[in-house]
Amino acid sequence: MEIAVTVNGKTYHHDVPSRLLLVHYLREQLNLTGAHVGCDTSQCGACVVHVNGKSVKSCTLLAVQAHGAQITTIEGVATDGQYSAMQQGFWEMHGLQCGFCTPGMIMSASALLQNNPHPSEHEIRHALEGNLCRCTGYENIVKAIQYAAQNNGHGQSLGYGGSQSNGSDAMHEETKPESPETPAELEHPRRDDGTPEKPATVADWEGENAGASEDAPMQQGGQS
Repeated sequence: MEIAVTVNGKTYHHDVPSRLLLVHYLREQLNLTGAHVGCDTSQCGACVVHVNGKSVKSCTLLAVQAHGAQITTIEGVATDGQYSAMQQGFWEMHGLQCGFCTPGMIMSASALLQNNPHPSEHEIRHALEGNLCRCTGYENIVKAIQYAAQNNGHGQSLGYGGSQSNGSDAMHEETKPESPETPAELEHPRRDDGTPEKPATVADWEGENAGASEDAPMQQGGQS
């Protein structure tokens, strides 16, 4: 079936199978892989995107149902290389660990602040009931959203073409290495100066320390 959708401000036309899920359309047809497939049961919320301004689990919607819709994915939240207030909050408050759930968390939380700019902690936790995180315990996620709520409107936007900051929420270029490590370097990390090329074996260690103890000096020539 022919569909036309506008994703992150760009319009796409594709002929798609009638049963293709929106999340697979985004990932496989548009190569927008920020919407993650985490459960296949509509439980985890890792695939949340915005459809016509509302947060939607993209694994629950067919691509053909999105015909004519305005869609925002995590790739469309930052503008001109600058974080949104919500992304900045997750950075500053370390609201992530493995990061797999983070795109969905940010999309759900951004939709919350669009409708409720100053939510209570209870309202934040309620809004995230459809997003599961397996590693952070949610505490810093809540703090990240509170940070975004406090800073939104002070030169930062939630990622919908609003005002941009003067640089406080710029992408953290200083954290990016000048050149990425190669697979070989990742498998064999660079050694610090002074690190032996080969670690001592158990036999080496036992030979060097034979007869030594913390309570008695080493014996030399068989005499104490």
